[in-house]
Amino acid sequence: MVPLVFGINAGEFIILLALAVIMFGPERIPEFSRKAARIVYYLRKVANDATHQLKDELGPEYKDLTIQDLNPRTFVQKHVLDGFQEDINDIENQLDTVKSELNAATADVEQATTQLNESAHAQLVAEPEPLSASEAMRQRYGVCFDLEAT
Repeated sequence: MVPLVFGINAGEFIILLALAVIMFGPERIPEFSRKAARIVYYLRKVANDATHQLKDELGPEYKDLTIQDLNPRTFVQKHVLDGFQEDINDIENQLDTVKSELNAATADVEQATTQLNESAHAQLVAEPEPLSASEAMRQRYGVCFDLEAT
């Protein structure tokens, strides 16, 4: 459900409206709604007046000040870090460049490792198993030679 006002969703609003009708009666609801509208209008006016007064007292560099800017994080980010934002963007771009170069180098190393593994495997498969001593003597001298007999 989507909140309507002050985090109150439609179902909760209907329940509150039904309670108001039960408690105050249907004839007094329009009067209470007018009073509530006046209170909301007054609070908005007070907030806007306070914002305008704050803008006037802070000076021309804060003419674009909003209520959300009074949050310390937003205020610092907007008014203090604005001068550094270009430097921050440059550093981010340089880091992105370094990251892409590192990724390329990593891919090259992985490719070289794969090629080395394949060539080592091919050499292991191509080499015959070592011969026993008697087999080596037989191939070398052409004679049946039995090491155990001597």
